[in-house]
Amino acid sequence: MNLSLFLARHIYQGQDHRHQVSRPAIRTAIAGVAIGLAVMLITVAVVLGFKHTIRDKVIGFGSHIQVENFLTMQSTDPYPVCMDDSVMKVLRSIPGVAHAERFALTQGILKTDEDFLGITFKGIAQEYDTTFLRRNLVEGCIPHFSDTSASRQLLMSKMTADKLRLKVGDKVYAYFISEGDVRVRRFTLSGIFQTNLTQFDEALCLTDLYTTNKLNKWEEGQCTGAELTVADFSRLDETAERVIDKVNRTSDSMGNTMMSRTIHEAYPQIFNWLELLDINVWIILALMVCVASFTMISGLLIIILERTQMIGILKALGARTSTIRHTFLWFSVFILGRGLLVGNVVGIGFILLQQHTGLISLDPANYYVSTAPMELNWPLVVLLNLATLLISVAVLVAPSYLIAHISPSKSMRYE
Repeated sequence: MNLSLFLARHIYQGQDHRHQVSRPAIRTAIAGVAIGLAVMLITVAVVLGFKHTIRDKVIGFGSHIQVENFLTMQSTDPYPVCMDDSVMKVLRSIPGVAHAERFALTQGILKTDEDFLGITFKGIAQEYDTTFLRRNLVEGCIPHFSDTSASRQLLMSKMTADKLRLKVGDKVYAYFISEGDVRVRRFTLSGIFQTNLTQFDEALCLTDLYTTNKLNKWEEGQCTGAELTVADFSRLDETAERVIDKVNRTSDSMGNTMMSRTIHEAYPQIFNWLELLDINVWIILALMVCVASFTMISGLLIIILERTQMIGILKALGARTSTIRHTFLWFSVFILGRGLLVGNVVGIGFILLQQHTGLISLDPANYYVSTAPMELNWPLVVLLNLATLLISVAVLVAPSYLIAHISPSKSMRYE
């Protein structure tokens, strides 16, 4: 049997009331490790949950990759591109692309008896994936949108509906101005969604692709572009490269040049802001590891001083300094293990509580979510535990060399 491990287990299990000095130090060390780990787990869970929630909302409106007319990407005006069956078949056949759908944009003004509001109309067709809309739908239903007939149905955000004082089932007029020509359409509000992402909620409503194409005076088969969803978001750049090779700088059947861009390129300010959160995470992790390490160092030093007589006896009996050092390092591992156990229970318990109850609420106007999102990532939980254990043990190696300076003759008379 490993002598150091045996002695460490005996010391750890044999704590009695004669060692009153070390008991508060051990408890402080356990508390420091537990608090540090719990804070790290909660911090990582919050940042992951927040980043993925915001990312999914942006992707829900813009997909992973957009294929559009080259001129559209160079200006604020929508230029058409022909997305006929042959082009869509090519896009869907690209490795890594899970889904492809057409869309068209046009600008208009929603008008009620009391107010009006300029807004972008996004036309979608029957192949459009409405999973995101259904997940964020708060009232009404999602109608069947088509590219061959006008439904005159409208989906808008709760923010827009509140501004115009509209509710599901209400009629609303929309005015479209193009080249001096004013056209009027009467829509029925069929559903209201709420994502709390102000940039999109206040500027976008959805109708059928047929209506937007007619309002833009585009020919059959033309639209603003296609949105592609990738099968694996972690391989977005790889799939985007395939799309570039297949689509970029090629012309459609009407001579329009097509280009593609990823969701990162379409909304760089949002994703750059999300990446800045990683810096905060690293700072908090470093501070919490320091807290755990310092409490362990102080606890180990107190324990060594309290066990000076035992160290002297072991040296007198012929025990090597390295054996005694390893004994106290194993003792520290036991303390760390207890602290990690408590930290996991507290941290993971709090994360699960927030996930199921939404205990902590946030202001959607500032944070884009109504409750603090937390995502429990088990590989990261294991990694944080291992990192805390290894770093804490590593920083204890230097203080353990204090044992080498303890003289057996003096220590056995030490009180």
